[in-house]
Amino acid sequence: MSSHIKVVGTLHIVFGILGILASLLIVLFYGGLASIIGFNDHSDDKYIAIPILGFIFGLGAVLVFLLSLPGLVGGIGLLLGCNWGRIVLIVVSCLELLKFPFGTALGVYSLWVLTNKETERTLTTAHA
Repeated sequence: MSSHIKVVGTLHIVFGILGILASLLIVLFYGGLASIIGFNDHSDDKYIAIPILGFIFGLGAVLVFLLSLPGLVGGIGLLLGCNWGRIVLIVVSCLELLKFPFGTALGVYSLWVLTNKETERTLTTAHA
């Protein structure tokens, strides 16, 4: 079960990093889009559109970033052998079930590994 724990921790770290990179891409892409609108639109509508775009996509980027952090932190905690990492990843895995198809697969596999009694014993004895 030790190898499964490492795989789950690593996968959550990878998904967390991908989420953080996605939030940065959202900021870059829509920041560029707002710049294009600002330079090419010569009407006064751009003064209304640019702040709205900035708010909507800035909020989206912050949400993606904040939703990616628990998986990253929980994955690191799990690889370090901390039981709190297991608990964080159980919650994250339940939320991952809604992200069909890859998140669902990760969530099911993670829940299978993290709710196993052997995993619980392994992590509680690691820091005892």
